[in-house]
Amino acid sequence: MSSNPSRSLNGLKILVVDDSKTIRRTAETLLTKEGCQVFTAIDGFDALSKIADHQPDVIFVDIMMPRLDGYETCSLIKHNSIFKETPVIMLSSKDGLFDRARGRIVGSEQYLTKPFTKDELLGAISNQIN
Repeated sequence: MSSNPSRSLNGLKILVVDDSKTIRRTAETLLTKEGCQVFTAIDGFDALSKIADHQPDVIFVDIMMPRLDGYETCSLIKHNSIFKETPVIMLSSKDGLFDRARGRIVGSEQYLTKPFTKDELLGAISNQIN
């Protein structure tokens, strides 16, 4: 593997779960340019079927979503024997200690505050796969 960090993301399957079309599109554009295969879901229920279909390497989950929020979604992923090892990175527009702690409790590996930069997004993935 080369020392260029963006190279290592090539071919990775990433799922971005967010009810914001802007966030989904931004993440998809940034990650596709890095060679990732990107899937998106609009909420937790949508995410669960996409996870089963595509078996992503890393999952980004927004905390505030209708129907099934990010904490519930992460908890369901982590309680599934097939996907419990899949890294889940929580996304939130709030940078609160409580949100971070609650994310850890349900099993998320990391926490990103929105809006995120390209470097933050790629860095979060690199942290999980290396």
